[in-house]
Amino acid sequence: MKKSVHRSLLLLVLLAVAVLTACSNNNAEPEKTSQSSPSASSEAPAAAAEKTLFVGLSIPPIAFNPLANGDIASTYVQGFLFDPLLVMDGPLSFVPKLATSIETTDNQNYTIHLDSKAVWSDGTPLTSDDLIFTLNRAADPQVQSVYGAYVSILEGVEASGKLPEGQSEIPSVKKVDEHTVTLTTKQPVDPNLLKEQIGSKILILPKHILENVAKDQLAQDPFMLNPTVTSGAFKFVKYEKDQYVQLAANKDYYQGAPKLSNVYIKILTTPNLVAQLQSGEIHMTSGGSPSKIPVQDYSTIQGLSNVNSSIEKTLNFQSVILNQNTVKQKELRQAIAYGIDRKFIVDELLAGSGEIVNGPFTSLHAYHNSNVKSYDHDIAKSKELFEKAGWNFKDTLRLVVPTGNQIREQVANIIVENLRQVGVKVQISTFDFPTVMQKAKAGDYDLLLMGYTFTMDPDYTSLYGSNEPYNFMKYTSEENDRLLLEGKNEADPEKRKVIYNRLQELWQEDLPLIALYSDPDFIAVSKKVIKGGPKVFGTFAELQNWDINE
Repeated sequence: MKKSVHRSLLLLVLLAVAVLTACSNNNAEPEKTSQSSPSASSEAPAAAAEKTLFVGLSIPPIAFNPLANGDIASTYVQGFLFDPLLVMDGPLSFVPKLATSIETTDNQNYTIHLDSKAVWSDGTPLTSDDLIFTLNRAADPQVQSVYGAYVSILEGVEASGKLPEGQSEIPSVKKVDEHTVTLTTKQPVDPNLLKEQIGSKILILPKHILENVAKDQLAQDPFMLNPTVTSGAFKFVKYEKDQYVQLAANKDYYQGAPKLSNVYIKILTTPNLVAQLQSGEIHMTSGGSPSKIPVQDYSTIQGLSNVNSSIEKTLNFQSVILNQNTVKQKELRQAIAYGIDRKFIVDELLAGSGEIVNGPFTSLHAYHNSNVKSYDHDIAKSKELFEKAGWNFKDTLRLVVPTGNQIREQVANIIVENLRQVGVKVQISTFDFPTVMQKAKAGDYDLLLMGYTFTMDPDYTSLYGSNEPYNFMKYTSEENDRLLLEGKNEADPEKRKVIYNRLQELWQEDLPLIALYSDPDFIAVSKKVIKGGPKVFGTFAELQNWDINE
């Protein structure tokens, strides 16, 4: 391997216990809240009857594009604004949203019945035309979309998730009437796959607002930063960048007027999440990766008299993704994996509450394979593989780390120290999340820390498939692509299990990414909240019923 390539390889560090301790909230000084920042305790709305919910988020959203919500913070905010067809409220359990039902008798021809009461926030009926418009735009080659892997199961859409050149409509998607649409898949598929991926993930676009926007300009349209029309329980008011998102109740919401009048989603540092829970300035955190509470703060929050808390297993996992264009050799990727002490990370940073994972499916996942290869910490094995791969120990790996998740930032330091013990130098660069996303897409990294929350359905084509939107690693493998397609197109759950067991083995052998751990959700909700708050499944299933005591 050329020297320049070596310089662009691997990652991270080990922080001494003293440094870890210094990073805990007990020693951190929460930054002061901006005077203009709204809060539950200081700026209640003028109208006494109004109820305003304040939510804490530690990662700022990027945009509100229903077709290209590529980051978890934006996805969280969109949950208030745009409804999917269904919501998954438990493992492979679905409840109606915009669709009252999705039916099939042969696992290949599906009928979607839309709720006839659904209207956009401007009063325009939400109809079959909106659903068809959304699916067509998701598959259009000129449109930026992250749903390609989902719509690729439909007859007429290529494996890439796009329509053939020159076509703009999916021929297998047909309007029956104003509230009924039929879909045909290329072959029979597991109904849960369609319900989860098309039913619960794709957010519907307002055709009457966006149909005249040039397709190649859709992602840049002002609507994506200022969605003036929504289908969810709340309407968008404004986003003060990196400060807060303001939402207002959609009083004509088809599932009933929200009990809350306003929602402020505040962008806070992690120490301030804890401080404002304690002071009552926020009622809850978003839960999940957008507002990860450090383990060191668990006991602090558990001791608060005004907050209820719980620890929940999740499908989330943290990983080191490896740039296949710079960390080309499989032996190098395996050497890095053996060099990282994941047990130390879980024991020291998560106080043992996390789970070491050997792939993207956590033990909560229905398709979890517990028999795949595990890269347990082994310095000698790591060094042996680096030498076997011809690694130049004078070279340095570049590690890109997103800010906003304190634990993940500490993980970066641990990895660097781990690999230093192997004799490999790693240089950390930290950036805000939007910048990290730009670097990931551009391949401007050797190693990059990234957290994921995926579906219960095991089709992770969007992450692992060649040329897919989240395959920032640029991983390519003919066997991988073949198995992904077979798994997606297999309707028999038992046969799918066999396919995804093999895929998990392949991913652990090729290592396009190193799965580190699954961290639990620490749920923290004010006792003023009557109903509502983050859940592992179905957070927004009954958003209109969220309520608080003022």
